[in-house]
Formats: sequence, C-alpha cells, structure tokens
Amino acid sequence: MSTPVWERRLRRTLASETAEPLLVLAAGAAGTGKSHLARRLADLPEATGAEVLTWTCGEGAAAPEPAGDGPVLLLVDDLHRADAAERSALRLLLERSRPSRATVVLYRPEELPHPGLPLGTPPLRYPRDMVVLEHRVTPWTTEQVQRTAAAALGDRCSPEAVVRLHEQSGGVAQVVTDLLVVLGERDLQRYTAADVDAAGVPVRLAELALSRTASLPASQRAVVWAAAVLGEPVTREELLTVAEGATSGRPPGGACENGTAPAGRAGRNPVLDDALAGALDAAVLAEYAGLRYGWPVPLAARAVRRVLPGPVRQELHARAADVLVRRQPVPWMSLARHRREAGRVKAWLRAVERAAALATGAGDHQAAIKLLEEALASPEIPRAARAGLAPRLADIAVNGLRSDQTVEVLSQIVEDESLPAVLRGEIRLDLGLLLCNQVGMGGTGWTELERAAAELRSERPGLSARAMSALAMPYWPGSSIDVHRAWLEGAAVAADDSGDEVVRTAVRANRAGLAMSCGDPEGWDLLKSLPTDHPDPGIRRHAARGLCNAADSAVWLGHFAGAEDLLHEGLELSARSGAPYTEHTALGARLLLEWFTGRWAGLAERCEEFVAATADMPVISADARMVRGMLALAQGDWGAALSWLAGPDASSAEHAAAPHAAATSGALIRLALARQDVPAAAEEAGSAWRKAAAKGVWVWAAELAPWAVEAVARAGEVAAARAMVEELSSGLAGVDAPSATAALSWSRAALAEVDGRPLDAVPLYREAAAAFDRAPRPYARALAAEGAARCTLEAFGADVRDSSERQDDPGAAAALAVDELTSCTALFTELGAVWDAARARAVLRRHQPAKEGRPPGRPAYGGQLSPREREVAELAAAGLTNKEIAGILHLSPRTVEQHVARAMRKQGTPSRQELAEWRGPAAPEGPERTRIATVGAPGDA
Repeated sequence: MSTPVWERRLRRTLASETAEPLLVLAAGAAGTGKSHLARRLADLPEATGAEVLTWTCGEGAAAPEPAGDGPVLLLVDDLHRADAAERSALRLLLERSRPSRATVVLYRPEELPHPGLPLGTPPLRYPRDMVVLEHRVTPWTTEQVQRTAAAALGDRCSPEAVVRLHEQSGGVAQVVTDLLVVLGERDLQRYTAADVDAAGVPVRLAELALSRTASLPASQRAVVWAAAVLGEPVTREELLTVAEGATSGRPPGGACENGTAPAGRAGRNPVLDDALAGALDAAVLAEYAGLRYGWPVPLAARAVRRVLPGPVRQELHARAADVLVRRQPVPWMSLARHRREAGRVKAWLRAVERAAALATGAGDHQAAIKLLEEALASPEIPRAARAGLAPRLADIAVNGLRSDQTVEVLSQIVEDESLPAVLRGEIRLDLGLLLCNQVGMGGTGWTELERAAAELRSERPGLSARAMSALAMPYWPGSSIDVHRAWLEGAAVAADDSGDEVVRTAVRANRAGLAMSCGDPEGWDLLKSLPTDHPDPGIRRHAARGLCNAADSAVWLGHFAGAEDLLHEGLELSARSGAPYTEHTALGARLLLEWFTGRWAGLAERCEEFVAATADMPVISADARMVRGMLALAQGDWGAALSWLAGPDASSAEHAAAPHAAATSGALIRLALARQDVPAAAEEAGSAWRKAAAKGVWVWAAELAPWAVEAVARAGEVAAARAMVEELSSGLAGVDAPSATAALSWSRAALAEVDGRPLDAVPLYREAAAAFDRAPRPYARALAAEGAARCTLEAFGADVRDSSERQDDPGAAAALAVDELTSCTALFTELGAVWDAARARAVLRRHQPAKEGRPPGRPAYGGQLSPREREVAELAAAGLTNKEIAGILHLSPRTVEQHVARAMRKQGTPSRQELAEWRGPAAPEGPERTRIATVGAPGDA
C-alpha cells in the first residue's frame, strides 16, 4: 500500500528545519484506531530526530511547549473532548506556528460541538505558509480483519468467520479486537460464523451504544429503537413506519392473520424526521449508500434490543414484519425472524418454509437447516406443524453438512408414537442417512435404516427402496458383502414398484457403487448409464453421488487415472446440483489420491485444513485424518501418527468405514513393527483380518495385508500367515484391483522373507514394485523395491562365497541391489519420508562397498553435522526415542545418544524437539558411508 500524501508531507516536515509548518486533521469514529495512528507516527524514523510532544484533550493539561527550535511533532488526541480553554489554547498555538512543526489533531467527527469544524468557530486564521491536510481514519477492510484474526487465532478462523467479524463490527478496529479476545478464550479448533455470533456484544461497544442512545431526547429514541429491531440498513420510509408505532401507540397492522389493516406509508412526520436527524447528528445511526439508515456498527443493535421492554420490542418486530412483507422480493429470512419475535407463530412458520425453500434452491443448505432446526426446536410449534417441517429438514440435511441439533430433533420426532408410522419412517430414513454419512455412527444409522425400510415398504415403496439402497453400500462395518447384495436386490424391486425415476436413479447409482467397491469390472459400464444431464435436480444429485462414490472406490482399487476423471465430473455435477455433502466426500477422496500417487508437497497442510473444516463430521474427515497419520508415520513422527490414526478424534473401530478401518490397521501394525512390538502388531493384525474376512471385500485389504502377514509371521505363526495369503488370493479371483493384486505379491514376499527364504522373496517384491510403478504409486513402489534389495543383500551381501552355488554372479546381484536401494533412498528423500530414507541409508551403509582413495582416519566435519548426525537429529526431532532410532539405523542406543548430544551442541539447541528447526548444511555423505562400510560394525558408527 502506497504512503498517503499527508504522511509523506509530514515526514518531509520533520526531516527539515526549514520546511513549512503542517497541520493534519485526522478524523475517525470511535474505536477506528486514532490512538494507534498517533503511536505509529511517534515511531516514524523521521520522528527520532524531532521533538515529539503529545497532548490529550479533556484531561485539564496545559498545551505543551517545544523545548528547542528544531523539528517538532505535536500529537493532539481527543480534540472532540476539549473544553473552551483547551480549544482556545490550541487555536492560539496553531496561529503562531513556525517552520518544521507538524501538528496532527485526532478527533471523533461525530462528537464535535460544531459538525465539520474540529477547531470550532470562527474559522482559524491559518498562517500563510502552513499546509493544512485532512485524513480520514476509515474502518478496516475484510482483508485487514483477516490479518488481525490470523495474528490472534492463527489459521483457526474460517473465511466465513472473518466475513461475519467484518459485517458485525462494521470494520471498527476496537470491536474486532474485543471480539477476537472473546473468541480466543473459547480455544476452539475452528472458529465459524456461528461462534462469532455467540461471542455477544463487547462491553465497550454496548456501553457506547447505550450511552449515546440515552443522551438523545426521549422523543427521538423511537427511531433508534426501530433501527435496532430492524438490524439492517433500511430506507427512511421503512424506518419511520416502524418507529411510528412506538410513538403513536397504535397497534401494528399488515399481518393477515390478525385482521388489522396494514401500516401506512410514513409521511412527512416532523417529529420522526427530527428524531432521525438527531440520531444521525449524535452518530447513533449512520447513513448508508442508497439513502438507507442503520447502526454504524451492526452488532450495537443487539445491545439496544436486549434492553427494550418486551411489549415495545414485540410491537416493533410486528411493524417490521409488516414493512418487510411489502418489499419485492420479500426477504423471507428476515421476515421469519421478525414474525417469530412478534409472536405470530403461524406467519413465522410460513416464512420459515419460504425462506428454507429459497435457501435450498440457492444451494445454501446450511442456512435452510438452521432455520428449520430453530423452528422444530421451539416449544411454540404445534404438533401438526412439526410433522410438516420435520421431513423438510431431514431431506435438506441429507444433502447438506452435519448438524448435531438436526440429529437430536429428528431422533425425538421419530419416537413420537402419535405421528403416523409412514411419516416416522420417512423421517427415520433421513435420520439413518445422517447418522451413517455425516455423524459417523454407522451401527446406529444401520438400525434406523432397517426400521425405515420396514415402516415404508407397503405404503411408500420408493422411500423404502432408498433405505434398502443405502443398506446395500458395503462401506458400513459389521455386515458381509452378501448382506449388502441382498439389500440391493430388494431395493431394485421396491424402486420398480414405486415407479419413481429419482428412486430408480438412486438404486442405479448404488448398484454401480457396489460393483466398483468390489472391483467388479461391470462397475465402469454401470457408471456410464447414470443420467448426469437429466433436467431433474434430484436425479442429478444421485448421479453425482454415484460418480463421487465410484471415484473413491477407484482410488482404493488403484485405478488412479479413472479416479481423476470421475472426481472432476463428480465434483462439477455436485456443485451444480447443490449436494455439498457429496462434494466434500469427493474432496476427501482427492486427498487420498494425492497420498497414493506421491503428490505430497503441501499435503499435510491440506489434510489439516480439511479436518478443521469438517471436524464435526468424522466420515467426511476420515480420508484426511488417515492420510495425515500415514504422512506422519513416513516422516518418523510416530507420536503424531498415532494421534491422527487412533486418537480421540479419529473414527472408532466400531464405526469406521471398512476400507479406512483396514488401511488404518495396516498403518498401526507397521508402527508397532517399527517399534519392535511384535505382539501388539500381531494382535492388531488378527483383529483387522477377522473384520476384513467378515466383510468379504478383499480389495480393501490392499493396505492391510502386507503388514498383517508380516506381523503374524514374525510372531511365529507362519502357518497362519500363509493361510492369510491364500485367503486373500482366493478373495481377489476375478476382480480388477491393481493395488490389491500388487499387495498380494508383496504379502507373499513378506512371508517368504520372514520364513527365511530371501531369494524367493526377491522376485515377488519386484513384481509388486513393477505393479506399483505402473499405477503409479511411488511410495509403495519404493517400499517394495527396498524389500527386494534388502533380501538380495541379505542373501549375497554378507558372504558372497556361500551363495555362489545359487547365483551365477552374486557380486553383480549385490551391486544391483545397492543401486536399487540407492534409488529408493533418493525417492524417499524426495517424498519427505524421513524415516524410510534413514532406514534405507542404514542398510546401504552395512553393504555398500568402500570407496577407494579416501584419506585414512575419521573425517572431520567441524561445526557441520555429519550425515549420521543429521539422520539421527531428524529422527530425534520427530519424537523417536534413542532405542527406536537405534533399531532403524542399526546402532546402539549409546551411539545414538552421543550423536544427539553432538547435534544439539553444534546447533546450539536446548532440546531434541528444536533439532528440526535448524536448517544448517550437512556434510557430504560419501566419507561417512565409506567409513561405516570399512569398519563394518553398526554399533561403532
């Protein structure tokens, strides 16, 4: 932002002893930051060579006098509070101004005794050489509010919360700051617009609004009260029509249900006109663009509303409703609020229905849900009205995002035995979908869906088909794939009975989803039949859901190119059809796709942002949580990995979707193996495998199988591990699932390696690596290739002579394995997989041949970290213990302890955690590798 003219001139005045005197009249409303401006000016570089004087009016202090003849910066604050003597002294000082004196006078224009004349009357006799400029301290923009919120709350303030902060504060700096203090005390993971609303009215703002209102004559307060009740800028006619009721005592009109006549258009009422002018002069109200009037800080209206007597407030709301109903288009959202506060229940409910319909049509499902929730939660609602509104809320909520209040309201309604069974079944259907999809309570939701399917089958076959179609989706835990297929067939029959094309589309979408989930090649053909261009938005929403679900399945299968195409089409159709829940599920699948395909740059941050935005919807956030945990595992941050994968905010094992449960267990098994806790790894493997077998969708075992087989085999149950491999092989017969097929080869390789057959494992590992390379899955490819190299070096690297009978050229095989492992190390490093890179380098150091020509003796690194110290430092900073680092790098814990101590001493850091913050250069790796290979004993490094 460029420096304003007045500030550039002020700097020149202070920088020269001969510059013309300068006067800056700086006006700003209460709380906009005038005092902050004065402090900033006093800290200017040019002010350091000048005499800086401050004078705050209204405190009875005498005007300051400069001590010398050099440049002077005089800051006069709160001129609006000056008494006659202070104002006279300031006028005299300015009239006798001299060169190189810059005077900045700060004041609230709304509190001046003479509007527009900060120095009073008559006009000041400015010296002929004085430069006089004006500056307006304006409210903050949305961008300035965002920067201040980020400084106070970090990245926890959502964009919607920033917008609401700006709207409610009017951009007034002090109000924004006070609100942020209140929000910060709540210490939430994510701040939303609702949290800003719940923060209330800051004390400073409330006292200012109420004191200014109280200072008005009683005859003028009705206009202020009317503006407070309206809560938004309105025309003069609207404002005065509402205010007229508070002065005339006449009952409000306009509402059809009470039979009274509508309020007339306000004429030229001298009393009200004077009241409006007085409120504007006193800065209680402000003029907005388009000749509209309202509170300068919208939040201040709440402070005034809450002190109004109940009957007065109710009457003003009634008159506001009568005024707004005549607008075109009718603002149904605002009208609903006024009718409710006026006690007009029937009219309120009609407005709620209209407002919710309009919001849904505009794609704002959350606004519609909030309106309907508030209505249904009110004890004022008659039972018949609740029965009419509840299905609307349920239907909208299924396509929107989670709301716990919606679940609570619907749960109460479905237990009301006085309602017809069909109506309860209709609401129960949506409740079940909410519990399964948004809330993450699959078991409870499944029960509700089963009950809904039964309650609706005879009279509402279409809705029954929707319930059965949802039960056909195999993601839910607990039921086998055969159960899901049976539900799908029942859904197809019920959909045909209904004759409803929307329901038929829902079943078709789920048929395609079921096929895709299982790796059935027919799934791709079923997707092509979905009516993505149908004019009915309900049909398009189901088509969008089918595409997004299929995209998620394609990611798990390993068909990444197809998944990209489906995500693009599904996201576009979801946005166009108004299906935010479906859209969010696809965004989660995209994060999973980025993990598999190695697009890790910034992925951790994207996952954390997504989790924060969907924190109260575990089903939607599950992809992001799992990916973030697996990233932490690869980076060696094992504590964070455990927290993301199995912490209190993660999906419980009881409710987690089947593919997530299997993949999460695979990561937890790998973590336990890395920590050398084989019993824990085997226990997790056995539990996860039983769940996978019960479900019967074996393509979802791709991320579980290699680690589960290894854990069970390492626990001494080789026969059980072999049976697991055979069960997986049988389950994958005839399916199209590249990831699971590669995982099968990997599992066989892991079993052979643990069983002491490294040369049998090598081709299996390479087969898996080649499959992952085609996908492409770079991280999985590197892990499989590392296994092949490790087994080769295990067979040939230690003693070539013993292996000569099994290999024509074992030396060449070992050299190839070293090159392969070097390539893996580079890929791990490129991805940011610190732990994997360290582990691969440790194997290299044990087997890589020594380089010729190295000078004898230990290499000297001076103040730089050696490659080994850098490696140890990275793992220590990630939170690994000395024992865990020793296991990874094949060192003794004592050696690790020495490396950590040296790294901390060289970096000057007081703790292990701060090692990660140091980014100094590391020494080249060559000499260190040579020395280790020469010594040969890993504990001596």
